[in-house]
Amino acid sequence: MASSDGPKYVYKIVPSSAPIPESLPARLPISDLDQQSGFIHLSTALQVPNTLKFFFKDEPCVYMLRIGYEKVQENIRWESPDAKVCGPRGGEGMFPHLYNGHKLGKDEIESVATWKNEDGWDRALENAASWLVY
Repeated sequence: MASSDGPKYVYKIVPSSAPIPESLPARLPISDLDQQSGFIHLSTALQVPNTLKFFFKDEPCVYMLRIGYEKVQENIRWESPDAKVCGPRGGEGMFPHLYNGHKLGKDEIESVATWKNEDGWDRALENAASWLVY
């Protein structure tokens, strides 16, 4: 159940080229994109499918990090995507961006799942229907 101020969870998608250790550290390494942006890019459950299809279409596998929204809420800014990379993404609205000095680790991450790209992300999304909370 979502809080009155936001979703229950937000999600970070990490390519398999940046492996996630079994025992989560206090702070995971941050992607070049997040470093350049000055924040950690996150998605809501509704935004995950298109984020996968636009930005991770060639990845064979990704790690999905499920983050309890209440744990990061004070450092989230809801911002509009500029649509320069993939064009308008109707119905997705504002994206959650985490501004906390790039800290994302065991204190923020509730669970990690590994999703495989099998001729597109549709099968992974179907298999994760109960894990991806809308």
